Amino acid sequence: MILPIGSDGAANVWTWWPASVATLAYIVALVPGGATQRVPNVGLVVGWLFHALALVYDVAGVGAEGSGARFGFAPAMSATVWLVIGVHEVESRLLPLPGVRRLLAVAALLVVPLAAAFPGEVRPQAGSGWLPLHWLLGIVSYGLFGAAVLHALMLDAAERRLRAKAAPLGGGTGPLGLPLLRLERLTFRFVDAGFVVLSLALLLGVATSLGTPGLWRWDHKTVFSLLGWATFAALIAGRRLQGWRGRRATRWLYVGAGLLVLAYVGSRFVLEVLLMRGR
Repeated sequence: MILPIGSDGAANVWTWWPASVATLAYIVALVPGGATQRVPNVGLVVGWLFHALALVYDVAGVGAEGSGARFGFAPAMSATVWLVIGVHEVESRLLPLPGVRRLLAVAALLVVPLAAAFPGEVRPQAGSGWLPLHWLLGIVSYGLFGAAVLHALMLDAAERRLRAKAAPLGGGTGPLGLPLLRLERLTFRFVDAGFVVLSLALLLGVATSLGTPGLWRWDHKTVFSLLGWATFAALIAGRRLQGWRGRRATRWLYVGAGLLVLAYVGSRFVLEVLLMRGR
């Protein structure tokens, strides 16, 4: 994202207890559940709910010194995985996806303790009342692009299987039980939605930073965010004007998502963990 937030690096019990419950529930989600898959599905839902509670405690700075919004690279990753799991839960009401459930449970098992260990820095003076909305829109765009990447991976896997069987492109079904063309449309609907939300986040960030002295900086976060936005804009234009499909389109998606990860998560990881600096 464009605007920095910071890290204080100290975890507290208010974040750790829901994070611990969520971790245990996500472990249950990895257990084979037989034909019904009821137990692991319940584990994923319980983990998702306590995961949300851990995020709320963390971002709100509950138990930390001072008051104000708190965020960092690990909560950004955790919130992104949480949003993708939410999308999966909606889809799984129609079509069970045990393989995807296990993949998401593993991802959650990595990011939930990480967010509890690196909760971010409390910012009592945000500089503008619009900054929390800027952060929220940025994380929502991360979640939408994360869902798009997950579906693109399934789309690429399905296409590889079809090519191995010499099936025509667009024939057969993907791992969601959907025809490939419908799976492809679903994938890029997430891209379109993520692009709109990301555009709003960037516009709000620019407007807020220009109106608040000292907030605007041409740093790596700004550059990677704009490069990611431009990549997704090119992808959408390529699909509309040139009919990009298949691996060519998904590669652009992966590149754009990677640039967004570098824009905030990567830069904050370097500052908070490697350099141990809050800003």
